[in-house]
Amino acid sequence: MSQATKRKHVVKEVLEEYVVPSPQQQIVRVLGTPGNNLHEVETAEGTRFLVSMPTKFRKNIWIKRGDFLLVDPIEEGEKVKAEINFVLYKDHVRYLKKEGLWPEAFSNTPESQPRSEAREGEQPAVCSSGEEDSDDDSDLFVNTNRPCYGCTESEEDSEEAAAVTSDQDEEDK
Repeated sequence: MSQATKRKHVVKEVLEEYVVPSPQQQIVRVLGTPGNNLHEVETAEGTRFLVSMPTKFRKNIWIKRGDFLLVDPIEEGEKVKAEINFVLYKDHVRYLKKEGLWPEAFSNTPESQPRSEAREGEQPAVCSSGEEDSDDDSDLFVNTNRPCYGCTESEEDSEEAAAVTSDQDEEDK
């Protein structure tokens, strides 16, 4: 089987199949990725440990912080205590909640809720006649990789800056 065919089958399996955890399997949330195909996870009880990614998922399925996984325990591991069996996406989470198999500890996390329920206390933007409100930027993506400086410049600030630079130009002449 070629690499492309293998990738196609793995992706199809992860996206289209709905699984129910067996008694020894558990649902965990990803906290980080230290490297070498290892992921730090947390159980519903709050226990943290490392899980390994099997070879069939490597370079085919991407896992990020906040994702949910179905893992099989490994008896011989000290640090690495489980292996990833399945990656749970939003549709899988909804299915497990409907079946009553979703851990209660993960029910109130923002990742497992739809977007409208995740932000409590914020007013949703109401648009009339299908037009979007251009002043409301609350639904825009915020890049957390860059520091936020809050450098909004008002008209007064720009006029003062222009006056200072013109005074400096006159002094230089």
